[in-house]
Amino acid sequence: MSGTANKRRAAVLGSPIAHSLSPVLHRAAYEALGLGDWSYDRFEIDEEALPGFFEKLGPEWAGLSLTMPLKRVVIPLLDEISATAASVEAVNTVVFTDDGRRVGDNTDIPGMVAALRERGIEQVESAAILGAGATASSALAAVSRICTGEIVAYVRSEARAAEMRQWGERLETEVRIADWADAERALRAPLVVATTPAGTTDELASAVPERPATLFDVLYDPWPTALAARWSAYGGAVVSGLDLLVHQAVLQVEQMTGRTPAPLDVMRNAAEKALAGR
Repeated sequence: MSGTANKRRAAVLGSPIAHSLSPVLHRAAYEALGLGDWSYDRFEIDEEALPGFFEKLGPEWAGLSLTMPLKRVVIPLLDEISATAASVEAVNTVVFTDDGRRVGDNTDIPGMVAALRERGIEQVESAAILGAGATASSALAAVSRICTGEIVAYVRSEARAAEMRQWGERLETEVRIADWADAERALRAPLVVATTPAGTTDELASAVPERPATLFDVLYDPWPTALAARWSAYGGAVVSGLDLLVHQAVLQVEQMTGRTPAPLDVMRNAAEKALAGR
């Protein structure tokens, strides 16, 4: 059967949204999976506009990807959220079921774990997290799944320290708080996860040890960061924000379409090509 009956829609919502690579990733997946009737768009939607957007969604909608600032405010609009999403109070994926229910999930956390696993990082004895913003809670949740020992978060303020302690309690994960002034010490950890905005970790690049282990830098544009470039130059393993973006999108495509496995390599190649063209 063909025609409008099979047309399905998905999209990414957020503000700002113009530079999102999600349409590139999802459209590449649809093409590879032979889902010619599927479309994926982007919409500039803020917190105030989100409820109205949901009210207008019809039965053709399969799912939504959510970025900032919508990951938390969407929760009251949903019928159910996964345990993973509940653990960090953040939803980046909404799937509309056949019976009309709105189900929220968080693919950032398993996406981080999958990106590390792809580089052979299955388990670490200790880890350091740079920053304590919105991404840090997902990073803490992901790291807690593979770290057998101490997790240290390096933060700039007592308010951020309090937030990370709260996330640790919520995730039932012990996290030690350290001052950002001592962040150079973080670089000696078996796994370092940088969750800070562009430019924040540049000051640490000169402190990269001679034999660094693994750096997971959640940024991807611009890339490489000064820290990632120095890390690579010294022979350390680097996992990028693009790796995270692709792996979390793979999980979104699988949930929204019901087709597995999603075409990881096709999606990564499409994202890399799009970035190169910027």
